[in-house]
Parts: sequence; C-alpha cells; structure tokens
Amino acid sequence: MANEPIGKLDHIGIAVKSLAEARKFFENVLGARFAHEVASEAAGYTLAVFDLNGLTIELLEPLGANSFLHKFIEKRGEGMHHLTFDVRDPKRKVAELKEQGVRVVDETEWSPTSYEAYISPRSSHGVLIQLGSDYPTLAFAPKPSEKKD
Repeated sequence: MANEPIGKLDHIGIAVKSLAEARKFFENVLGARFAHEVASEAAGYTLAVFDLNGLTIELLEPLGANSFLHKFIEKRGEGMHHLTFDVRDPKRKVAELKEQGVRVVDETEWSPTSYEAYISPRSSHGVLIQLGSDYPTLAFAPKPSEKKD
C-alpha cells in the first residue's frame, strides 16, 4: 500500500537576483498576480508572493552577499529553490521521516501552531523540500495579528 501524500503543495520558492526583473517575467509573460512582499534582514532575503491561477510562487531575492540565497545563486544560478508543503502535523511527520532515514534539517517552532523543517536535497534527489504549518511558513497564512478569534 502506498503512503498517504505528505501534504498539499503550498508554494514553489524561486531564487532570483532581482525581484524587479523577475516580476516583469512572472507578471507580464506568465500573468501572475502580485499578492504581497516582505523583507527580512534577519533571514537575509526579500520575498514576493504571486498567484498564478491557483499556484503560489514565492520569488526570493538575497539581501547582501552574506545571504544564503546569494551563495545559492552564485553556486547554482537563479531557479527553483524549494517546494513547500502544508503538512497537517509536521512534527509527527518529521519524526516519521527521520525514522525512515530521511535527512531533515533546520527545524523551527515559530509558535504552538507554526512549525517548519526541511528535507535535505541529499535525501530528495536534489530538491529542497520545506514542510510546515501556519505563519510564517505558508504563503497565505494570516499573521497572528490578522487572525480572527
């Protein structure tokens, strides 16, 4: 019997040298609709989120030469950086993956409802896979201040 799908694809992260240049292509050529943009000095990038007919794309531009994205682009060039899946119980799923010998890196618990971890590209045929729940991992998850009780 096959395993149950890990979760629903939330977004595709794409590393770019320039958000301004990349936006021209994704908006003018592909017809993507801009949703929002946020810069994080601490994380070392600016990201812009777009909706492409129900597919969410996250463009990531490095902030400075010390950003992990700057190093990623220098080594691999612009292109797909990661896939992010919305996982119902990511802590449990990560524990199961580790038991199966899957290499999991960079686990972060942002809040009681927000958790993320990455499956190393070494375990997933060269693809960085982000697993998570809630804000700030998921592209359209509301910030805690935006949530309605």
